[in-house]
Amino acid sequence: MSGEPQTVGVIGGGVAGLTAAYRLLQKGYRIHLFEAGPQLGGLVRTFEIGGEPIECFYHHLFSTDTAAIRLIGEMGLGDRLTWRPSKVGIFYGGRTYPFVTPLDLLRFTPVSVIDRVRLGLMGLYLRRQRDGSRFEGVTAKEWVRRFAGQRNLDVVWGPLLRGKFGELSDQLVMTWLWNKIHLRFASRGAGPAQREVLGYLLGSFGAWIDALIGRIRELGGTLEAGRPVQRIVSEGGRAGVELDGERTVFFDAVVATVANKIFRRIAPPLPDDYAAKLEGVPYQDALCLVLTLKKPLSSIYWLNINDRSMPFLALIEHTNLIEPERYGGQHVLYVSNYLDKQSPLLKMSTDEICDLYLPHFRRINPDFDEGWINNRWLFHGPDAQPVFTVGAGARIPEHRTPAPGLYLANMSQIYPQDRGQNYSIVLGETIAETVAADLSRAGAARYQV
Repeated sequence: MSGEPQTVGVIGGGVAGLTAAYRLLQKGYRIHLFEAGPQLGGLVRTFEIGGEPIECFYHHLFSTDTAAIRLIGEMGLGDRLTWRPSKVGIFYGGRTYPFVTPLDLLRFTPVSVIDRVRLGLMGLYLRRQRDGSRFEGVTAKEWVRRFAGQRNLDVVWGPLLRGKFGELSDQLVMTWLWNKIHLRFASRGAGPAQREVLGYLLGSFGAWIDALIGRIRELGGTLEAGRPVQRIVSEGGRAGVELDGERTVFFDAVVATVANKIFRRIAPPLPDDYAAKLEGVPYQDALCLVLTLKKPLSSIYWLNINDRSMPFLALIEHTNLIEPERYGGQHVLYVSNYLDKQSPLLKMSTDEICDLYLPHFRRINPDFDEGWINNRWLFHGPDAQPVFTVGAGARIPEHRTPAPGLYLANMSQIYPQDRGQNYSIVLGETIAETVAADLSRAGAARYQV
């Protein structure tokens, strides 16, 4: 580029927004990022346990998360990325069943031998399908019922899907489940004792976010937390942002990385067909209780709760993956839930959530006592999980919005992938390439997309 650098405003300081800002700065654009919340990083924000930073919401990487692995290396932190065998289990019928290897599947007695074989064949079949578009017209529950049988739906997949997606689980498209299983198998080795291996950044994934923020500032980018955008305007082929009590600041392009409902509220008037796409992907909120314990609750890292009489989806015992010595010898437990925005749990205090959850821990470990708890925290992540229903592929909003100079990049557009750091990075890099290509073709501040 020649002359004055072209300018890009970025709305949202999560992983996608920060990645987009960084890649655009590397291409020579001038960047100003606005984050409504008090800190940058989105769902990768951290706090401390025993003097060690740790994520508010559990995080790990799969071996297939190549974009995240690459960017962590680019930040100079590759030597801190450690890979550990995962311990996965299912709690059902008052008992915990390991669910790590094919041999564990054969020992899963809540379903018959025939059903265990059908469940294994389902995994193998989906692992070998390279194109998930064939599943676009069927719900995950209906496909599992036909392929693996009603019992496997009732015991294994139905409770997991309902726990994560609530009432919307009946509409969840099979393409999402295909992709989930396809990637999980790819993180395992070969042979009958194959085990999943997961990656964790020692010192927390917040370390690479901090390094990225430092790189952005070194390149001259402006990052402002606690600066919500009140309105996006579109005039004369350019987009601008209106801040509370201030004039509108115009840019050559504006990239919004916020959830669809927020984008609709602040965006300029949009055509009905594009607005319908924004409304076509509902979201669930994440609610995560974090406990530090004197003793481990179990030997499992990721325990899926397939007993729907229990009021949470999964228990992620972080210190069954990473040694508790890093956290002052304490055992760190995440209690995970994904909830509809009308769920009464989202209105509960930490004490009320603990009163609801803790009695069920004794069903998992009869020796559990509340005296084991050292400390507790409750974190809420609004719009953390998009829900892709049948036909979702045709309802994904385009990155280039109908408003000239305005772009959208958020979790509703990662379909059929699931939420996570890796695909947020891919999203940020994709939108940076798109914006740069458009601005380059335009060759000036005024352009039409």
